[in-house]
Amino acid sequence: MKNILVMGAGGTAGINFIECLVKAGRYNIVGCDINDWHLEILKGKFKEVKTYVSPNCLDVTYNQFINDLIVKENIDFVHAQPDMEVEVLGKSREQIKAITFLPSDRMISRCRDKYITNRMLSAMTPLAYLVDESLIHFQILSIQEEAGNEKVWLRAVRGAGSRAALPVTSAEQALNWIKYWKETKRLEANDFMLSEFLPGKEYAFQSVWKDGELITSMARERVEYLMGNLFPSGQSSSPSVAVTVHNDAVNETATTAIRLLDSDANGVFCIDMKEDVEGRPHVTEVNAGRFFTTSNFFAHFGANMPDTYIQLGLGEEVTGLEQYNALQKDLVWVRGVDVIPYGFALGDKKQ
Repeated sequence: MKNILVMGAGGTAGINFIECLVKAGRYNIVGCDINDWHLEILKGKFKEVKTYVSPNCLDVTYNQFINDLIVKENIDFVHAQPDMEVEVLGKSREQIKAITFLPSDRMISRCRDKYITNRMLSAMTPLAYLVDESLIHFQILSIQEEAGNEKVWLRAVRGAGSRAALPVTSAEQALNWIKYWKETKRLEANDFMLSEFLPGKEYAFQSVWKDGELITSMARERVEYLMGNLFPSGQSSSPSVAVTVHNDAVNETATTAIRLLDSDANGVFCIDMKEDVEGRPHVTEVNAGRFFTTSNFFAHFGANMPDTYIQLGLGEEVTGLEQYNALQKDLVWVRGVDVIPYGFALGDKKQ
């Protein structure tokens, strides 16, 4: 059995990723995280997983800690789940004493900035501007006139979970929101972007690539959001209800976007999309090098992409996978706080 190290193992996304590996039954797993409380959840759920408290990934001792752990536990492969750890691992991959399977450093860095991603995929993304406080009134008016919608989406260019996101209708609202984040979270105006508010369905496309070839993928619609009612934006980006879909436009848009970004794509690419008023999907975010939080959704029904990703990274041959629509449509995943997720086929829903 191969030995796998998971960085950021104590977060929900890390725990769900590890659940997929446990389900595969072919790995010894070691997890590290800066939060020892969160590691207690991991240890309680998977007693066979070894855990270690790590320094912050920005600490100068971090790479040495990872390499010491690799030697101690005879690690074959390293996966980072949180964005920051992905970027750090990508930049230091040549110094790490185990296998990684990541997009290029340049691509990871670009995709962490939502505005840069928007500009690189301009034909496939909503109209957007990097906030300029002296021009914000005109920026908002321009988006409103172009989109024919009074609402404009304001968000931080970095961060997950709809960080600092708010639909606004005026420069006054936008500036007050930015002022709050500047004073309390040390963000600046140019840490924000304004974009067209897309009113349609929201999709999440998860995929695994090797040397520019799409190996397998699956899309889902986010139907309801976890604690969305508690967010000023009305959504959290993490679904409480998600449903698998077979949508050619979503599949084509996501695949084209990844190929435009990286013609030699390797590893994991997960894309957020939302439809405009005419039902056309637009790319709103690209996560390069890490899985969505709910990677265990598809694995539960038989499409274990974390397992596929590690096999490919280790140089093993993987066959028999569908490039698109890895699962049937209308499979449902329902999640909540402090409850075990439940998956079922939509046709089996109890009335």
